[in-house]
Amino acid sequence: MTNPPPPGNWSDPTWSAQPSSPAPDPTLVAGQSVPTQPGPADPYAPADPYAGGQPPFGEPMKGYAPPAYGPPGYPPQYPGYGYPAAQKTNGMAIAALVLALVGIASCITAPVGAILGHVAQKQIRLSGEGGAGMAKAAIIVGWILTGLLGLLILFYVGAIILAVTTGASNDSSY
Repeated sequence: MTNPPPPGNWSDPTWSAQPSSPAPDPTLVAGQSVPTQPGPADPYAPADPYAGGQPPFGEPMKGYAPPAYGPPGYPPQYPGYGYPAAQKTNGMAIAALVLALVGIASCITAPVGAILGHVAQKQIRLSGEGGAGMAKAAIIVGWILTGLLGLLILFYVGAIILAVTTGASNDSSY
């Protein structure tokens, strides 16, 4: 068995002998002629990559226009992608959130932060600025801390009243 010649017009130095028998005719099968499909003379020839979009046998299509492409070297741009434009954040919303969070340690600035949060929400509704989430967080944190501060004050007042009322009766027994 011998190998067929390499494809293309280059020579292989390891292949020195010609095939001993002629190649079979592809149009003959068992001695009978077989009809062939119309096509390129060499079925192994590379296809034309720029022939896409054409009907078979080169007939022009009526009403066919190739797709439009953008400038070379740039990917297509679709609307709605990319970074959104920077939106200005309401300064009072920032201040309200800071005061509400400082209220965790000081207990005095929490109600101020909650009130400023309400004012910031109104300003945001009117101006369309950013920071609505900060204003809402300041309101929630501020009023929760104010409520806890109120409960703590009531507890201290109750403890003082209890200590004064029970302490006065014990002092009279001496």
